[in-house]
Amino acid sequence: MSGIDAVRLNFSPATLHLLNAILGIVMFGVALDLKSEDFRRVLERPRPVLIGLTGHYLVFPAVTFLLVLVIKPPPSVALGMMLVASCPAGNISNFLVHLAKGNTALSVSISSTSTVLAVVATPLVLRFWGSMYAPTRAILRAVAVDPVEMFVTIFLLLGLPLVAGMFVQRRWPGFADRVRVPMKRLSIGIFVAFLVLALAANWQYFVKYVGRVVVAVFLHNAIALTTGYWTAAAFGLPVRDRRAVSFEVGIQNSGLGLILVFTFFGGLGGAAIVAAWWGIWHVIAGLSLATYWSRRPLPPSGVA
Repeated sequence: MSGIDAVRLNFSPATLHLLNAILGIVMFGVALDLKSEDFRRVLERPRPVLIGLTGHYLVFPAVTFLLVLVIKPPPSVALGMMLVASCPAGNISNFLVHLAKGNTALSVSISSTSTVLAVVATPLVLRFWGSMYAPTRAILRAVAVDPVEMFVTIFLLLGLPLVAGMFVQRRWPGFADRVRVPMKRLSIGIFVAFLVLALAANWQYFVKYVGRVVVAVFLHNAIALTTGYWTAAAFGLPVRDRRAVSFEVGIQNSGLGLILVFTFFGGLGGAAIVAAWWGIWHVIAGLSLATYWSRRPLPPSGVA
């Protein structure tokens, strides 16, 4: 390997443990917003949630594979794109859906369900599509990622904080209501600060190679948002639901992707830069799209 594929970003074990802890805190803060009604809605009105999950874990990864075949990025960049496409919804998707006048309740149901399913879905989706493309198949074979180990890692990063947060919300709802907003803001602020410091520590690599991933991430994210919207439209969902599904597919938990790059792929340069840049870009693209939609009136029927 050469160029971006040969780069290994500098993350010490202590730094990686800190990133794991930060993501756990972020997910705990997200879980304080979740209630049993969010999951009950899935049972009462499963169709739009299933459509959103289909767009998220089936359609978008398949489209990612096609995009990789078309643009033929370096193998480590291709792996980063597939890894991002296999991650659950990002934790700002609900805010963006609300800003865009979308169906926030549906957004919460899809993002919470996708996060729970990620324990199984993320390793399986990455393994399937990564093995379909020869350059990334070679990386997966060389690294020999154990799916069970990845299941356990994702459960510890996502599953336990979610269970703990929902337990606190149910057992001490008053406390959860008081700390929900400040904790979410604090945890996301800490995570962003950590990303900035991590990029600063590897600034020479980021500056040298980010140009190789900017176009790929731009296309990838644009396709994700579009895929979500038109998947929902193809199944006849109303506009508010389409906007929700668009963000649930287009806003990915790139923080989890970054941790998996360092945990299982040794900080593989292209994959790490894709995950880091995606984490920055999807906020910019998401806010831009949400602001645009917030200024457009919804059709009276909510369908057209």
